Amino acid sequence: MTRQDTPVQPRIHPTALVDPAARLAGDVQVGAYSIVGPHVTVGEGSIIGPHVVLTGHTTIGRNNRIFQFGSIGEQPQDKKYAGEPTRVEIGDGNTFREYCTINSGTVQDGGVTRIGSHNWVMAYVHIAHDCVVGDHTVFANCTNLAGHVHIDDWAILGGYTGVHQFCKVGAHCMTAVGTVLLQDLPTYVLAGGNTAQAHGINSEGLKRRGFSVEAIAGIKRAYKTLYRNGLTLEQAKAELAAQAEAVVEVRPLCDFLERSTRGIVR
Repeated sequence: MTRQDTPVQPRIHPTALVDPAARLAGDVQVGAYSIVGPHVTVGEGSIIGPHVVLTGHTTIGRNNRIFQFGSIGEQPQDKKYAGEPTRVEIGDGNTFREYCTINSGTVQDGGVTRIGSHNWVMAYVHIAHDCVVGDHTVFANCTNLAGHVHIDDWAILGGYTGVHQFCKVGAHCMTAVGTVLLQDLPTYVLAGGNTAQAHGINSEGLKRRGFSVEAIAGIKRAYKTLYRNGLTLEQAKAELAAQAEAVVEVRPLCDFLERSTRGIVR
């Protein structure tokens, strides 16, 4: 075998404890004193910092960065958990800063906590069992998701945001620092406060993501229909369905309202 044919070996610090059964791609880096369990898979280009614990049935994709003292795949904080082999699945290109904790799923739900790709997760964030997080989200420091929470693509949660179990947060939403969500937050909406109240749409975020002037105007009209026109929720949903025929970007808001289960921030 020639030198260039020699398989690349993971760069594992001598003090790290990596179970021989763990599956690490050839260029994965594992920092000092980290622990990687036997049912963990880590994809190409990922960097595991020092003092990180990867455990449980955990699959981590490519080009992820996990900073020091993170804990991923640990048992759920659920008294009903009885040792079932539930999972954590993480996509590609995510950043998890210091002290993030991500728990595995439960059999009472889908059995998996799932995080998509290209998410930016800041320090001390907790993502509980059975949460589903989309792509391109930002969770600022000390954000906490209770169990079974769903976060759609491009959502931004301000520091110390707390999300109640089973809540849903729509795409392109944004919350202010210290927000407490006890109900679902519809697509595009800005919210803040304890408990959360709606404060318009995330128009600046939509501009940055290439939404047209016409689309943003249509979304603003939809927001007024939902929040300012004195309609019942059912009346607003009927009006929004008609608006979606003219402005296709209103359709995701309609779809979110249909799948809401806890009522909406309103």
